[in-house]
Amino acid sequence: MQKRKINKKKIVRFLSLLSLFIIFIAYMIFMAFKSDKNQTGKNTPGSTLTAQPAETPAETPTQTPIQTEEPIDTEDPDDEGSPAVEPTETSKPQDLIIRTDYEAFMPNEAGEIPIIMFHNFIEAYEEKTEKEFTTTFAEFEQLLETLYNEGYRLISMEEFIDCNISVPAGLKPMVFTFDDGSIGQFNLVEENGTLKVNPKSAAGVMIDFNKKHPEFGLKGIFYVNMDKGDKTFEGAGTLEERFEILLSLGFELGTHTWGHVDYSDAKNNSAERIQECLGKNQEKIEEILPGFRFYSLALPFGSLPQNKSLRPLLQDGSYNGNEYHHETIMAVGAEPSVPSVSVKYNSNYVRRIRAQGREPVVCDLTWWLPRMTSSRMFISDGDPSTIVVPEAKSAEINKEKLGDKLLITY
Repeated sequence: MQKRKINKKKIVRFLSLLSLFIIFIAYMIFMAFKSDKNQTGKNTPGSTLTAQPAETPAETPTQTPIQTEEPIDTEDPDDEGSPAVEPTETSKPQDLIIRTDYEAFMPNEAGEIPIIMFHNFIEAYEEKTEKEFTTTFAEFEQLLETLYNEGYRLISMEEFIDCNISVPAGLKPMVFTFDDGSIGQFNLVEENGTLKVNPKSAAGVMIDFNKKHPEFGLKGIFYVNMDKGDKTFEGAGTLEERFEILLSLGFELGTHTWGHVDYSDAKNNSAERIQECLGKNQEKIEEILPGFRFYSLALPFGSLPQNKSLRPLLQDGSYNGNEYHHETIMAVGAEPSVPSVSVKYNSNYVRRIRAQGREPVVCDLTWWLPRMTSSRMFISDGDPSTIVVPEAKSAEINKEKLGDKLLITY
């Protein structure tokens, strides 16, 4: 039988074509991969994010939560002398240190979160100074020191609503709120042609404290009455400049109605009146800051319309074709709030604690501080993507509000 001769020229031609095909496929894969990386690059945070001073003093790994900073272990003698467990480091935002040794620091993210309500700030008390809602700058600075030493760390109203809490493990979140937009809360002074935050203001005191303790946080929401016009944060600069500088520091703005309306008054109990005083405030802020939306309302006097059918208009409504929507409606008192993932949470009437004024009153912050024990309060696990609670408290979490957060019990 005659053997078939191998055509070497055809083989060489075939191998050459095959090599070109492989090179072409490799080139297409390379270009596709390069394109994906370029698209990913578009999601890099812009300059508006990195320019916010409130983000720079984030807790760093050197601030590993230590038992001595948070006194919660003193209430559990079984934890004394327990061996230290090395925290688990992850690639979470802000270089958070995530701890999973839950029995060692007892996180409870079903616990309560204090939302503090401030009003007036002055240099010194005088004989006629209002007694319940006014504090001095020196007292405010001392309060910050006390809260810091007792393991509280500030979060924003937005973080409270989303329960997106990145407070280090073992520490406790707290929200600062400021009503009325008064001069003592925040104002600007001009130095050598430059507008600066007045150090003799609550915001100025917080900025100075932040330099010493950046891990405490520089956050808070200021509820304003737009009918006051230039009297809001009265001082140097235009109203637009004041708002822009306040927001650039990482603070927030909320609505306090047009005219500081008392909804318990019969004259304010109509759909038209409610929508006017809320919609007008929204309308005015957009004249000054186009596109800006209030998302949180603080009720003047904590008052609600007597007609319960009108209360939904506090959350949603419209005025002159301008719609408003409030994700939280803040009360005046008189205790800590449950977290937004709690089965007890009511976004339409969120509890606050008033700061102590010239004279202490029952249920002010001074009264509450010794009563806000670790067994009662929200103790962070350090990871904003998880909700960690003792097994006995798992029923207190509304699982429908968790979103993409993972519920962990121990």
